[in-house]
Order: sequence, then C-alpha cells, then structure tokens
Amino acid sequence: MGELLGTTAELQVTNVAHGGVGVARLDGRVIFVADSLPGETVLARISSDDHSSFWRAEAVEVIEASPHRQPHVWQAAAIERDPDARAGGAEFGHIDLPWQRELKRQVVVDSLRRFAKLENHPALDVIVEPVDGDDAVNGLGWRTRVSLHVDSDGIVGPYAARSHRVIAVPDLPLATPAVEYASPLDERLFGAESVDVISDGRRGARVVVHAGGGKPPVGKPIVERVGDREFRLDELGFWQVHHGAAATLTNAVQQQLIEELFDESSANLDLYGGVGLLAAAVADRFGARTRIESVESDAGATANAGFNLRDLGKATATTDRVDRYLSRLLRTMTSAERAGFERASVVIDPPRSGAGKQVVSSLLELQPAQLLYVACDPVAFARDLGQFTAGGYELRSLRAFDLFPHTHHVEALGVLVPR
Repeated sequence: MGELLGTTAELQVTNVAHGGVGVARLDGRVIFVADSLPGETVLARISSDDHSSFWRAEAVEVIEASPHRQPHVWQAAAIERDPDARAGGAEFGHIDLPWQRELKRQVVVDSLRRFAKLENHPALDVIVEPVDGDDAVNGLGWRTRVSLHVDSDGIVGPYAARSHRVIAVPDLPLATPAVEYASPLDERLFGAESVDVISDGRRGARVVVHAGGGKPPVGKPIVERVGDREFRLDELGFWQVHHGAAATLTNAVQQQLIEELFDESSANLDLYGGVGLLAAAVADRFGARTRIESVESDAGATANAGFNLRDLGKATATTDRVDRYLSRLLRTMTSAERAGFERASVVIDPPRSGAGKQVVSSLLELQPAQLLYVACDPVAFARDLGQFTAGGYELRSLRAFDLFPHTHHVEALGVLVPR
C-alpha cells in the first residue's frame, strides 16, 4: 500500500457516487475521482490507496470531456489548479446546472434502490427542483452563511477539498454579495482559528471571529423573514443556508402534508425543530389552533422557537434529544393517548446522519397517521426509509430540491403513511 500515491492514471468515469465524485475502475478496483464527470476520460492523480475496497483520485487533465462540463464557476477550485491548491465547497462547479440536478437525481434514486429496496416505485421518477431565481444567476450568490478557516500564518480562506489546509482565495462566488463583501479574505487574522460570516437577515452581514480556545461573544439575534412570518435565531444558530431554502421548504411541507390525514387537535410533532420553521409551516397551513410541539436539543433554538410560535395558541417548544423525548413519550402515554396519537402528523428534519434506528423504532411504535421526512442526505434518508417500510409504512410521495447549487448536496422531502 502507498506505492501508487501521487502517481497518475488514465481513467474512464462511468457514473457518480454519493459525495459528488465520479466512479472509475483501475485493474478491477473502484476509484472515486474528484472533479470528473460520468462519460469522461481523465488523467487522475491517486491521492489515497490505503482503503481495502476503494481508492481516491483527483482529475488533473480531461482527455475526453463530457458535453456537460463547463469552466468552473470558481477559479479557485478549477481543474487547472493543482489538486492540493483547489478550494473545497463547490465540487459540482465544473458541471452545467441542469446536469448537476440530474446527477443528484441519480444519487437519490440509487440510494432508494440500494438502501430502501425500492424498485418500480413512483418515487423513482423524482426530479430535483431548482429554487426560484437560481437559474437566472447560474446558481451563484445563494450562501447566506460561510465558515472560513485561519492557518498559522493568519491566512483566511476555505479548506482545500478533503483536507484541513487553508487556501487563500480572492472571491466566494456561491456567497450572497453581502456575505462575500464582508468576508476578510484579504486580511491576516493572527491568533484566530476560524471566521463565520453570516447574513444579518436584511442586506448586510456579520463577521464573527473565533479565537483559539475562546468562545465568541454572544451577538444580537438575527431575524429572518419567510412570507409574512419572522423568525428570531441566535447569531450562530442554525438556519437554512440558501437564501430561498426556508421559503422553499415551508411551501413544500404545506403542499405535501395530506390534508385528509391531518388532525389539528392531535399531538402533532416537529422533531429536530430548530427555531420552529416547519412547525410554523404546519400551523399556518392548517390554522392557528393547530396543536404542534417542536422538539429540539439546543436550548437556545428552543427558546427562539417558543418566541417565534408565540402567536399560535397550541404550539409549544421543548428542549430535549429526540430519541429521549420519544422514549419518554412511549413510557408515559396512557392507552387513550397512544390511540389518539394514531391521528397525529409528525414532521422530522434530522441532521445529516439521519434519524437512526432508535428514533425510527419509536415512531413505528407510536404509529402516527403520516410522517413527513425532510432529508439533507439521501443515503441516511434511504436507510431510515428502509426501516420505516419494513415496519409497515410506505412512501406516498417524494420531492427533491437543489438547495445547494454547485455542490453535491440535495434536499429530499418524503411523506410516509401506514400501509
């Protein structure tokens, strides 16, 4: 092992894998090739050959290009640069926007087939929908939050792809103009470890410098607006990164929940609820008297959720880990409450790792009338979905959204109901 590191090989890329890399083979071994496209022949440099089942490589020259290849939208990440000096965070930037969505669709469908065992299911006809306005600007200028890093020389920038090496860059084309303008790319920040640049919810941006070993001061809350509703969140609290993502997900949740299965008086839940975005979407769809509880482990987010939902008389916010909350619910519910929960609707928006076996098992035991799963990782979603389907639920509908143009990330939203 290790004898091929740094050597180059001509590879034919056949398909795309989860993570945004192309798939090729060398002497029968799988090679994951960054900065490539299915159908291309590339010269690639082997960067890792110590894994038993696959190796990794970076394309350094395109011998036969895909018709969907374009000049990279970020010169700092272009194939013309040495792989060690390519900025990370825009791994699909060399692909035209419609084909990015097609590749993301392929990854979603492949994940559903492999991990959820779905074959010949209508959900496999899913398309990846753009956010309104993205096509007009070629998918640029959407990031309202950027995390930058600082090296020992004080240089500020993103990490190189798949590394912890800071790359100096002159621009951030995926960021909104305000966030890009505020980013201290041309400064030296000695003694700092990282920098967060965050939209202020209006037309400006805030810069938060994280010094080594210290916590940043707590800044003033940010107020984001979705439609007619305002959401307060902590300066470094979670919010959807794309400036149009919160509205896109709000509309999708409101459209996809099955009206005839919804009971406003049941114990409806918004799990991993953050600052209450999706709980508000449900209540605004079905009426201000909708009973819904947002469950979130971060106490600051829960406090903000309670504030953001204050006009909804039967909406509450609870600080708890979702697995513990559901376990306690199962222990303490009366038989009448258990029966009533079968009329409830549950929205679940877990982290990238998915809900996991314990949470899915608890939900299967509770048997809600419908589950609306918002997923930012297709493999984790498909694994959870496989457990749900084995436990008696079926996927009623599926939509996918391109909330992260020029990256491999894709958001999916599935509705599950008992069979």
